Amino acid sequence: MTELELPVDLQTEPKQKPRTPPKPKSIELAVKKEKLRQTEQKEKMTELVAKVAALQAELDTVSEQSKLQEINAASERSRLQTELKAVTEQSKLSELNVVSAAARLHEDEDLPAPELSNLQEEQEIIPEQSSINPPAPVDANTKVKRIIEALLFAAEQPMTVKQLHAVFPELEAPEKQEIQKAIDALCDDYRQQAIGLHQVASGYRFQVKMDMAPWVARLFAEKPPKYSRALLETIAIIAYQQPVTRGDIEEIRGVSVSSQMIRTLLEREWVKVLAHKEVPGRPALYGTTRQFLDYFNLQSLDAMPALEELQALAIEGELEI
Repeated sequence: MTELELPVDLQTEPKQKPRTPPKPKSIELAVKKEKLRQTEQKEKMTELVAKVAALQAELDTVSEQSKLQEINAASERSRLQTELKAVTEQSKLSELNVVSAAARLHEDEDLPAPELSNLQEEQEIIPEQSSINPPAPVDANTKVKRIIEALLFAAEQPMTVKQLHAVFPELEAPEKQEIQKAIDALCDDYRQQAIGLHQVASGYRFQVKMDMAPWVARLFAEKPPKYSRALLETIAIIAYQQPVTRGDIEEIRGVSVSSQMIRTLLEREWVKVLAHKEVPGRPALYGTTRQFLDYFNLQSLDAMPALEELQALAIEGELEI
């Protein structure tokens, strides 16, 4: 063996196994983040799909409601058109009746009858105008006002707010404040008219204005009753000094009071027996009634003129006492 020769075992180097490099931790974190992001996106997509479905359901509901409203509006429009046609037909019939009556009247009087063609032309124009401009609906306040006006016109005596309220059915009765507002509105409406709505002790009533009274009096054959000076003095004493007895009236007037005069005032319901004075004989105490206030157009005894004013008028010669 020479020096350069080596053992066989030393001539070959031992072989080593290749090593796989370890995965860095940063890659694992990136993978986890990506999976988490995908999961969040899926959840958001699910929420968005649910919201879209809810909005679609609401949209379907609104569309159904709008369809129902359109159907209701169409039916209401049809009903109003039917009512308008009925009113138009009634107006045509009434106008034709008037024309026929006028023609008969002219025939009786040997006068030329009115031309029917012109009236027919006007009748043909009226429905077109009414179809273009249908009558405005009457609101609740106007309806109550019209009812109150009709009741007060038809009533034979004044009516209070309570009496007017009792006329309405229980389920349709307005509030008493609403009735009072309707009465106030009617007072304003008739302020410039020949008749007016006036309040007296028994309630509200329509009556002729004072400046129209002479003309209205011509309609009645009977003249209004004239009262004697003694009766007017007696009723004035009772009105200003009530309650008074018959003896008190005689003491103030200085003359005796006849039983017929007291009976007349009682029959007219201008006075009534309020009580009996606790003295020998227990004479009756007389006082005025609401009918007395209504007749003289007074709301209460406080509305009567003061005695000082009457005395001033007597001094000026405008009134005899």
